[in-house]
Amino acid sequence: MEAWRLFKKSVNMVLFGTRGYYLWCAFLLTIIGVALTFYIDQLDAGLIVTNMRDQVSWGLYIGNFTYLVGVAAAAVLLVIPAYIYHFDPIKEIVVLGELLAASAIIMALMFVFADLGRPDRFWHMIPFIGTLSFPKSLLAWDVIVLNGYFVLNTLVPIYILVKSYFGKEPNKNFVIPLVLLSIPWAVGIHTVTAFLYNGLAARPFWNASILAPRFLASAFCSGPAMAIIIFQILRKTAGMKIKNEALFKISELIAYSMFINLFLLGAELFKEYYTGTIHLAPLEYLYQGLHGHNSLVPWIWSAMFMNITAFVIFLIPKTRENLITLNIGSLFIIVGVWIEKGLGLIVPGFIPDPLGEIYEYMPNITEIFVSLGIWAFGLLIFTFFMRIAIPIQRGDFIRSKYAKATARPQYERIKP
Repeated sequence: MEAWRLFKKSVNMVLFGTRGYYLWCAFLLTIIGVALTFYIDQLDAGLIVTNMRDQVSWGLYIGNFTYLVGVAAAAVLLVIPAYIYHFDPIKEIVVLGELLAASAIIMALMFVFADLGRPDRFWHMIPFIGTLSFPKSLLAWDVIVLNGYFVLNTLVPIYILVKSYFGKEPNKNFVIPLVLLSIPWAVGIHTVTAFLYNGLAARPFWNASILAPRFLASAFCSGPAMAIIIFQILRKTAGMKIKNEALFKISELIAYSMFINLFLLGAELFKEYYTGTIHLAPLEYLYQGLHGHNSLVPWIWSAMFMNITAFVIFLIPKTRENLITLNIGSLFIIVGVWIEKGLGLIVPGFIPDPLGEIYEYMPNITEIFVSLGIWAFGLLIFTFFMRIAIPIQRGDFIRSKYAKATARPQYERIKP
């Protein structure tokens, strides 16, 4: 009976809200509706309506997929200080970070689905119905780690929130093992994603042993940077008590991660440019243009400027502890890493093609609107998560007056 009451309250929280909440949801639903019209056209005619071709068969969709897997993996940067080192300011927001990771995984999987020319054949990968080809296929590994990580990042926060609703202590023997499992699993989801590229020996731009650590380092920048912006919005709009110390600690961790990301990028640039082999061509195309083709050059140098500027901002305590410069640095990282791991990663890997042809890819309006629709859907799911999670964490949405009087914040209850 109480579980049914909790469900009804949750549905009520999602369906009813302030005028601002309705406008926000209507805005996202409008984008989703427009995106559906473009996707229906793509579904009818095939991927030929995009700007992808045989020469460049991955584009904006897979670029967003790669980026969002990194955003999801970055939840570990909140989990470790919260659950391992018991840093209380981050403990207050770790559940929100895990729900952000779950939303990012939903979007990542949707981008893969959007990139399928024949989505009706997706059932071939479903175990017991089709053939997953595990463990031979790296794609099968990716399916398993992504869905497993999604389960972890929904099961743990939902369990904690339900316990908070009933005014009960979460069972640490249940929560802590799952939290500890989520740490290597977070590393695993982006490592396997990197291996999807890294294992293609015919594509020298991706066939580098440092690709997986570069993926992880950049992920630990973009995901936390996105969390910094979102947490400040929640603090202003939802009355969430999020301390500045939590934001400043996250920014400090971003500084370390960005240093590793830039160092590994420099090591790869040195190796390719110093040896000067034929494998230099993709990097030349990306950073300086190749045979008159240079559409990505301004994009990647803009990303380099933003990433380096953000690194300097987060490296200096005075600038990373100033909310104005903190937000500027966070936005620079969100956009800079998106360019680096999106078009800056995907397209050069196909250039030049095996016949030496250079096809300059840029996403068209179909790809842009379908991508915006998926982002809008993910934000809508995250909004619904927050509509339920934040009132429970504040103590406004629990079972009884007695529970409200005696309940402690959920983050104080989980100590091994």
